[in-house]
Amino acid sequence: MNFILYPLVTILVFCAMEGVTWLTHKYVMHGFMWYFHNDHHQPGYPHVFEKNDFFFIIFAIPSILLFYFGAAKGLNVLFFVGLGILLYGIAYFLVHDVLIHQRFKWFKRTNNKYLKGLRKAHKIHHKHLGKEDGECFGMLFVPKKYFNM
Repeated sequence: MNFILYPLVTILVFCAMEGVTWLTHKYVMHGFMWYFHNDHHQPGYPHVFEKNDFFFIIFAIPSILLFYFGAAKGLNVLFFVGLGILLYGIAYFLVHDVLIHQRFKWFKRTNNKYLKGLRKAHKIHHKHLGKEDGECFGMLFVPKKYFNM
C-alpha cells in the first residue's frame, strides 16, 4: 500500500508547493520580507548571489527536517513530503534561476511553448521594480494568456 501512497504524497506535495510559492511570493517576499527580495527586482544586479537567495534556505529547512524525521525510524510519510518539497525546489531552481534569469547558461535558447510562456509571465512580474502592483507570482503554473502571446 505504501508503495502507491508515498509517491502520490510526493506528487501532491510537489503540486501544492506551487500554491505555497505563489502565496509566499505575493505576501511574504512582496510583503514583510521585501528587504530580502528587492534586489531581485533591480535590473542588472551585479553579484553572483542576491539577498533573495536567502529564500532557498528558508524553503530547504522544512524539507531537511522532514527528511530527518521521516527517515529516523524507517521511511514514513514525512520523508516523502520532504521529497516533494525538494523536487519542487529543484524545478524552481531550474526554471527560475537557469531558464528565466540565465544565472547559469544552460538553456539559453528554447522553442518550447510552455517554457517561453513561463519566461514571458516572469518578465511581466519583473516589470514592476517595487513590491506593489505585482502580478504573476506563480512559477510553474501561470495564466494561459502568457502562452498565447
